[in-house]
Amino acid sequence: MIQKAIFAAGCFWGVQYYFDQVPGVINTTVGYTGGHKKNPTYEQVCTHSTGHAEAVLVEFDANQVSYETLLKQFFRMHNPTQLNRQGPDVGDSYRSAIFYFNEKQKTVAEEEKKFAQKNWNDPVVTEITKATTFYPAEAYHQKFTERTGRGACHIAYAPVQ
Repeated sequence: MIQKAIFAAGCFWGVQYYFDQVPGVINTTVGYTGGHKKNPTYEQVCTHSTGHAEAVLVEFDANQVSYETLLKQFFRMHNPTQLNRQGPDVGDSYRSAIFYFNEKQKTVAEEEKKFAQKNWNDPVVTEITKATTFYPAEAYHQKFTERTGRGACHIAYAPVQ
């Protein structure tokens, strides 16, 4: 059964690359969501005036990988205690966020956020918000790290466990 999830964890290049390594992930698309500007461009999102986050739409086979497992990977790949930043990237477009599609995803995300808090001294600031329109990013952003070998940004890739 194919399901969808949307995660924001800083620069989307490394986040996409990381999720692409998870068995059961069928497809990933980088883009923008969570803001008010329709059809935003990368340049517009970089102004931090659109409200959008750089995010990754993950399509996964729920028979092979659970949403809960994807959430565990999400919290493992970035520092969810940093508000509106990850690594060298600063601004609301780099925020930590989970965009849920249904109440079950929301409940599981809230549970995983509580679980993740146990690993941090500082408060986990990840927002959990209902998914709205997802705007795919420009073609040159798609699979950027895979194509170029660069751009993992703040993601220190560790094999998925």
